[in-house]
Amino acid sequence: MTRPFKDRLAVCSWSLQPASPQQLVEHLRAIGLSHVQLALDPLRENAPVWGGTAELFSQHGIRVVSGMFGTTGEDYTSLESIRRTGGLVPDDTWDENWENAQATASLAHQLGLKLVTLHAGFLPHDESDPEFEKLQHRIRLVADVFAAKGIDLAFETGQESADTLKLFLEKLGRVNVGVNFDPANMILYDKGEPIEALRTLASWVKQCHLKDANRTKTPGTWGEEVPVGTGQVDWQKFFAVLREVQFAGPCCIEREAGTQRVADIITARKMVEAVGS
Repeated sequence: MTRPFKDRLAVCSWSLQPASPQQLVEHLRAIGLSHVQLALDPLRENAPVWGGTAELFSQHGIRVVSGMFGTTGEDYTSLESIRRTGGLVPDDTWDENWENAQATASLAHQLGLKLVTLHAGFLPHDESDPEFEKLQHRIRLVADVFAAKGIDLAFETGQESADTLKLFLEKLGRVNVGVNFDPANMILYDKGEPIEALRTLASWVKQCHLKDANRTKTPGTWGEEVPVGTGQVDWQKFFAVLREVQFAGPCCIEREAGTQRVADIITARKMVEAVGS
C-alpha cells in the first residue's frame, strides 16, 4: 500500500526564488511542508551562499527528495526559442552542459540523492533524424555518470508528445532514466492530454510535478500557467491514475508564474490534502 499523496508532498525550491537556504527554510515553514526538490545549480555555482544547505536542512528537519539541474543558455521567451536552446540539444552549449552534469552528479551523490531531474530538450520525433542518435548518445553519457553514483535521472515532460518520449526512452536503454511527469507542461506546450499521457508513460514515472495550466488558443504559443486547481488539469483523474499504477514516488508542487508563490503553493497543498489523500 503506497503512502497517501499528502504525505509525499514536496516543494520545488526554484518556485520560491530563494536568495539563500535560510530564506528557503522560512518559505517552507510558511507553506507547512518539510520536503523539497532542490535546484542544484545554486549549490554548484555559489558555494559561499549555498554551501551549508545540507547542514541547515538537517537542523530544521527538511528532507531533499530529489535534485534538479538546468542547462546553459535556455531561452523560454517563446516555444521557438526554447526549442532552439533547450536542454542537451544545442551543440554550442554541449561541452559546458556535459561538464556541469558531471559536477552535478558528484554534488547529488554528496547530498545522498537518488533522483535528479532535467529538461533534456526537444526530442526528435523520427528515429531517422540525425539529431535522434546524437541526443541519445549525449543522454546516455549523462545517464551513465549518474548511474555510476547510484542516481536515477528523470526527464521533464511536455516538450514532445508522450508517444515520442516513450519511443525515445525505449531506444535509450538505460534503466536509471525515466520521467518527471508534469501534467501542466502537456498543456503549456500543447502536446496532448495529461491523463492520457500519464497512462502512456506510467511505467517510467519516477516523480510528479503538481502544476496547472490552461491551453493556448493560438497554436505555436505558450499556454498559461495558473494556480493548482484553477486550470485544465483534472486532478481527480490524475490521482486516480497514479493510484491505479501504484505510483510511490514524490509529488512536488511547482509554481513558475505569478507574484504570490507561497500563497499559491499553500493552495496547491490544500487541494492535494482534499483531493489526493
